[in-house]
Amino acid sequence: MNELITRTAYEIVTLLREREISPVDAVNASAERIADVDQHINAMPTLCVDQALEKAQALERQSPFGVADERAWLGGLPISVKDLTETKGVRTTFGSPIYRDYVPTQSDILVQQMEFRGAIVMGKSNTPEFGAGASTFNEVFGITRNPWNTSKSVAGSSGGACASVAAGEVWLATGSDLGGSLRTPASFNSVAGLRPGPGRVPRSRTLDPFTCMHVQGPIARDCRDTALFLDAMAGNHPSDPLSYPAPAKPYMDFIDNPAKPRRIGYTPDLGITVVDPEVEQICRSAVQKLEALDVHISDASPNFSGAVESFDVLRGASFATSLMGEYKKHVAQLKPEIVWNIEKGLQLSAADIGRAQRTQAKIFNSVHRFFDKFDLLVCPCAIVPPFDADLRFIESVGTHTFDTYYEWIAITFVLTLTSCPVLAVGAGFTADGLPVGLQIMGPPRSEGQVLSAGHLLEQLTEIPQCLPIDPKVTHVQSNDG
Repeated sequence: MNELITRTAYEIVTLLREREISPVDAVNASAERIADVDQHINAMPTLCVDQALEKAQALERQSPFGVADERAWLGGLPISVKDLTETKGVRTTFGSPIYRDYVPTQSDILVQQMEFRGAIVMGKSNTPEFGAGASTFNEVFGITRNPWNTSKSVAGSSGGACASVAAGEVWLATGSDLGGSLRTPASFNSVAGLRPGPGRVPRSRTLDPFTCMHVQGPIARDCRDTALFLDAMAGNHPSDPLSYPAPAKPYMDFIDNPAKPRRIGYTPDLGITVVDPEVEQICRSAVQKLEALDVHISDASPNFSGAVESFDVLRGASFATSLMGEYKKHVAQLKPEIVWNIEKGLQLSAADIGRAQRTQAKIFNSVHRFFDKFDLLVCPCAIVPPFDADLRFIESVGTHTFDTYYEWIAITFVLTLTSCPVLAVGAGFTADGLPVGLQIMGPPRSEGQVLSAGHLLEQLTEIPQCLPIDPKVTHVQSNDG
């Protein structure tokens, strides 16, 4: 493994800023690592190494800092971009055969902003079709496999992104999250991932620009690197009506000067789902480590009754809004889960949507009252450890059977309804060596607070020190595509 790959993003950016290494050095290290390991995990099926080298050479000729605040300057650091995010001149498929050969002529505003701040795109990370479903496979590129055990799933839909970071192909990756698409794969790959509040990271023009459900966010090996990336991603943009300016205090300051929470509410299940007993034990043991810092931890949770039903309705409406064009023109090419979700959305009445929105408001009010008493809410990030990569989704846990293909991630998607920032961070490993993660949620616009708490927890668990990992190849090699 190239020595540069073993260093964190923060360390590499420091070297880049001080000109001790060049952007070309970083790109070459990333390209070599991808060539070595992606054959085993299929995290980054689309590469743009030549384009990355051109950008690296151009950066070497520029001033060391490309923005007014150097703390948001990445200096030529290679990243991966999720294949739902358009990138100029780079094949962007959305994981769908409909867009198998699509090459955008303009980048998403997030890509533009990250490149302006010194990020270099190495390629596109794999995702399920249109990001639907919490397991990363599609008919264009096949299955993405877990570097901790290649017979296991990386979850989804940011599965390729999280695997690319865990295996050291890149130092940072973009992700997106509607119902847990960033957080669940972060848990399955033992990396850090942040679902920021709506508006913190700007989005390009969409068919549903006022939704608070879908956000983009950073993925990294640890919370320090996540904060570094969030500083580069955050900011106002006129294309996103929900976006607002980056805070005066950089997120890196919350890592450099972490403030411990006083009171944490912990719940194993949010009162709405089942959880594998080993997962619950690992998560509870991890959060209890914070007691060594005199943090008071209580079994407590807001009231999430009705949240599953509310999310089902709002998700269905979102699918009908955003994918109606593909449904009308290419329904035969869409995977059955997407067709089902769109058609469910089309069958909704105004009364259905109104009822779901009233439930969402009730949940938000319960969360607001909860944060009058507690600084943070902590719970498991996934109710099971990584499962077989060939499974499309989890149908049951124990004696409980799920009604939909995504209900098994209810522990993440009900938190989406709150619009609060949620951090996924490693909690530990099962007896079989599979990753388990925690969610840390704070009040609205408290991204710095949750990153600070995650950083303190990482210092107690030392889990990020395991990364990057050489893929543990346990499956029989085949053409997954």
